[in-house]
Amino acid sequence: MTTTNNIILNSTEVAHKTRRIAYQIFESNSKEDEIIIAGIADNGFLFATKIAAILSEISDLKVQLCEVKINKKKPLSPITTSIKSEEYKNKSLVLVDDVLNSGTTLIYGIKHFLDVPLKRFKTAVLVNRNHKKYPVKADFKGISLSTSLKEHIVVEFNGKDAVAYLM
Repeated sequence: MTTTNNIILNSTEVAHKTRRIAYQIFESNSKEDEIIIAGIADNGFLFATKIAAILSEISDLKVQLCEVKINKKKPLSPITTSIKSEEYKNKSLVLVDDVLNSGTTLIYGIKHFLDVPLKRFKTAVLVNRNHKKYPVKADFKGISLSTSLKEHIVVEFNGKDAVAYLM
């Protein structure tokens, strides 16, 4: 782990931000019966799992969790999902990642889901950095943070706890 000087969000703050994002997702999908929460492997999926659990607790929405596997070093490689595209066709979907840095991972994830007609498509991240290479934004975000290009944001999920810190 890190020293407390580098912590951006402690476990309690991550829990609050996650709950707030879940409520925002519910509010924007309150007329839906079902929602797909698609998390980008690995940390994005862990974050998506936490959001999905809260959504199931606070709403009547049928929440389906989907893991999205993207090769972050070769984003043009085929992207796979844990559910078939027919299962998210014409449904509301939220693509989730832990950190939005340059936007590369999120934009290729978005591109994958555009091959199937969706009812509504939104994005959610825990930490939104302001170093975008692509014109992509997070519809739901825990915190926006300006950092230098040399700095990195790391989110660690450890069971129920999570912490975000600056390296």
